[in-house]
Amino acid sequence: MDTLDTMAETFKLLSDKTRLTILSLLKERELCVCNIVDMLQMSQPSISQHLRKMKAGGLVSESRRGKWTYYALTIDDKPFVNEILSHIPSQSSKIEWLDNQESVCD
Repeated sequence: MDTLDTMAETFKLLSDKTRLTILSLLKERELCVCNIVDMLQMSQPSISQHLRKMKAGGLVSESRRGKWTYYALTIDDKPFVNEILSHIPSQSSKIEWLDNQESVCD
């Protein structure tokens, strides 16, 4: 069970628009860092920094595949985050856009 301190830290992570957008994208499916960079039109170091913070906060997990790192949501133990994400606008159009692009991750 989360304490008020850990919940407050999680809410701090969620208070950033970029991190909230990334979590919303990951709600759709697991993504490579390069995919997120393409969709958000931000630098790879900036996206990686946000993902590092969210990983430290227990919101995402990472797995290596070749030279790329993929991220997925790990919020099953945080029902309050699931509830928040259920109210966030869908990012499916960005995922559809990505599916129609030639990805550098392949």
